[in-house]
Amino acid sequence: MAINTNRPTSPHLQVYKLPLTGIISITHRMTGVMLTAGLILFVYVISALAGGADSYAAMQATMSLWLFKWVCLSFIYALFFHLCHGVRHLIWDAGNSFEPETLNRYAMIELAASLALTLITLVWGYYGL
Repeated sequence: MAINTNRPTSPHLQVYKLPLTGIISITHRMTGVMLTAGLILFVYVISALAGGADSYAAMQATMSLWLFKWVCLSFIYALFFHLCHGVRHLIWDAGNSFEPETLNRYAMIELAASLALTLITLVWGYYGL
């Protein structure tokens, strides 16, 4: 039996441009993974606090590295993005906002709100407001 090599190939991301809602959906899944990584780091911090002064000093040295600062920033953004996307899903659960223009507008609001909340948190943490 011969294999037909003239069949069309499946569409893929190099052929089609994802709509904003599709990108937001993928980002929501990625932030869920980032939240898991952040929670592992949070457990490390809590265990270092419970471990005494030496353990706490080692944790502070580790957390001062740029990689862990980036992970903490990513965790904060992931937390707020997940929160904003959850609010958006609650609006959808009420049966509202399924028009294409509204979907895109709410996606932009979701992105702006998660960035704003992250920046507010960072400024608050840095300046102690």
